[in-house]
Formats: sequence, structure tokens, C-alpha cells
Amino acid sequence: MFGMSFRDLLIRIFALTLSLSFHEFAHAWTAYRLGDATAAERGRLSLNPMAHLDPLGTMAILLAGIGWAKPVPVNPARFDRKYSVQKGMFLTAVAGPIANLILATISMFIMQTWFFAARVIVLQGGNLVGGPFTAVFTDILTALLNMNIALAFFNLLPLPPLDGSRIFGAILPKKLYFTIMQYERYIGMAFFLILIFGRGLIGTVIYYISYPFRWLITIPLSTFFDWLLKFFY
Repeated sequence: MFGMSFRDLLIRIFALTLSLSFHEFAHAWTAYRLGDATAAERGRLSLNPMAHLDPLGTMAILLAGIGWAKPVPVNPARFDRKYSVQKGMFLTAVAGPIANLILATISMFIMQTWFFAARVIVLQGGNLVGGPFTAVFTDILTALLNMNIALAFFNLLPLPPLDGSRIFGAILPKKLYFTIMQYERYIGMAFFLILIFGRGLIGTVIYYISYPFRWLITIPLSTFFDWLLKFFY
């Protein structure tokens, strides 16, 4: 955050609030669809950022680029009987990262469409209108893309209090899961220290493990729009 212009700070805050709200709403919506209305009853079935933002987690994202929101309360006992506790917890936990990946894909699609439209205008002999709006719009899409990818893969790390711990906990044998959870508090404390002092390492890990997804959404869209552009020559 330090050394960042006020414009860039506002863009990051906008991308942060939208991304986190979408992430937590997905948890609450999935739990509700599975029969658990706990989050809905506590006002978490909402896209309102104020319902989800955690002060410490928000500052961590602004300062380090990665962080968290308030955990969505889930009561497995309220799941519909057709869903086992493990399946319900898995679906609820994985919904957040999937929501971020969907938002990242939408951001990439809009960005590629925007660039395609600009190239068509130039090919047709028109004047490409630039200026502050174009720059801000592009930067917002870029921030949404990068932040949602980072949030998705950061939350998939199998460490408490992240979604990954619940996702992997749902597929691990119960005995092993409860053995690990005995040390959840200490694992969480160690992770928080790593987050503070080793954010560069975590950022590098997230970049490399997210690279296949970046390739998956970038190459097909670029190839499609390059092919489509041939009709305008």
C-alpha cells in the first residue's frame, strides 16, 4: 500500500471488496442451497462488503496482497439428509474459490472483448478513444483478474483458517483429520507468521500453482478473438 497512488489504492479497494464479497456470498449461498440457513440468518447471504470484511484480513490484503474475510458460519447438522456432512462441507468450502475463479474468468473475457473492440475500430479506420477512462477501466479489470486468482489459490492452501483446510478435511479419513485438527491452533499461528514474514514466498507459490489456470483462460480467449479478427481485415 505504501508508495501506491491514491488512484491505484481505490482500484485495489474496489477489487478487494467485490472479490471478497463474492467469495463469502458463494459460501453462504451454497450452504443455504444445501439446507443450512445459518449464514443467511446472520446476514451473510449478501453481496454487501460490510457483511463480510474482516479488519485484519482486509489490511493483510491491502499491505501484502493476500488475506481473508470473516468466515461464513456453517452448521453441518442442518444440511439436507441427502448430503453427508463431508460432502456438504466440501461443497460449501470449495464454493468460495470457484466463485473467485468465475469472477476472474469474467474479468478476462471482458478485457479480451475490450481489446478486440479496440483493434476492430483501428482496422476499420476509426480513431481509438483513449484517455483516463480507458486506463482506469483496464486497470480495474486487471486488478479483478489478479486478485480473484490470488484469492482462489490462496484459499485452496490446506492450512487453517483457509478454505483448503476444510476442503481437504472433507476428503481425508476422519481419524487423520481429527488428529490434524488437534494442532489447528498452532498451525494457524505458524501460518500467520509465515504470512507476515514470508509473503513474498507465498506469493511466488501462488503464482506458479495458478499459472495453469491463467493459461487456461488466456490462450483460448486470445485464440478465439484472433480468429474472429480475421473477418474484419
